[in-house]
Amino acid sequence: MQRRTSLGTASGALALTVLVGACGSSSTKSSASVKPSTTTAPKATSTSAPKVDPNAPEVVAPGDIPDTQVFVPYTTAGYTVTVPEGWAQSITGPTTTYSDHYNTIRIETASTAAAPTVATVQSGEVPTLQRAVPNFELSKVESVNRAAGAAVLVTYRAGSTPDPVTNKRVALDVERYEFWRNGTSVTLILSGARGSDNVDPWKTVTNSFAWAK
Repeated sequence: MQRRTSLGTASGALALTVLVGACGSSSTKSSASVKPSTTTAPKATSTSAPKVDPNAPEVVAPGDIPDTQVFVPYTTAGYTVTVPEGWAQSITGPTTTYSDHYNTIRIETASTAAAPTVATVQSGEVPTLQRAVPNFELSKVESVNRAAGAAVLVTYRAGSTPDPVTNKRVALDVERYEFWRNGTSVTLILSGARGSDNVDPWKTVTNSFAWAK
């Protein structure tokens, strides 16, 4: 009886060992079959670059006229006006121009039957400027008073004439004053690089304008 019990015990132990081994093998095989999870990277979104207008005027550093600038008179048979000393002068027919870098004073003389008004300038000169001036942007048309009397002021933005070397235009702020007396109009066109603080110099020039006596 004792021998049978020992044999039975040994057989049971052997069966238990085989069972445990089988469970361990099954667990290992199951663990090995599990695939690691993968994450999908988000798709890159492409954004198109903003369109650049190749014909748009270039914005340069403002060219303020210095407070130390000296002004000298320029006199013709019809009028007198003070202009900055040392600026380059150019005369073409009835038009006189003074310039320094991107700052310009242009004086135009013409025969005109009637004095300009805000209404006539808006209906006449403004459409002409829109057609003739590169990158024209109207700001306002108004009547102002200067030492010589009333004038119509057109304030606008524009592109300069193309640079002869680079063919680029510079963004400008422009003030256009139209004076009139006895059938003669004198137009002062003052321009500078966009953002320049030339309020006082431009007022000095336009207030100095005087008709010949």
